[in-house]
Amino acid sequence: MKKLTTRRASMKKIGMAILGTFGVGVASAMNDPKPVKEVVGEIETDQDVPLFSGSVKHGNTLYVAGKGAHFEGDIKAHTDHVLKELEKELVKNGSSMEKVLKVNVYLHDLEDYHGMNSVYRGRFGKNPPVRTTVAVYGGVPGDSLVEMDCIAAID
Repeated sequence: MKKLTTRRASMKKIGMAILGTFGVGVASAMNDPKPVKEVVGEIETDQDVPLFSGSVKHGNTLYVAGKGAHFEGDIKAHTDHVLKELEKELVKNGSSMEKVLKVNVYLHDLEDYHGMNSVYRGRFGKNPPVRTTVAVYGGVPGDSLVEMDCIAAID
């Protein structure tokens, strides 16, 4: 019985030490400022009501809204334009194509997949981001053949 009581007392001391350690961590984390959402791109409106932001920073992450190509041209011209627009937004906000973590690609027509890939290939450096590509029923808004958005790390 003595051994059991001593063991319980030891376990209780260890538990209190662990709680104390985590308690200090939680208390100091509560005093640290949390990242705040910062709109860094233009805000698109619909009838003077905010609709969406062009890009938003949160902590060390940049979220860039979809970019399209709204001119006559083929999938290669549209893809090149969209990638250049993404890059401009990334650089303007302290990031780069190499720091992109995720890309979503929306195609007007799945038949354009290979043409889009021929321009997309290599644009994000040696370690490309993860990517989702879908063909959009009804087409991409604004008559673009492709639209892309991304999430990137920032310094």
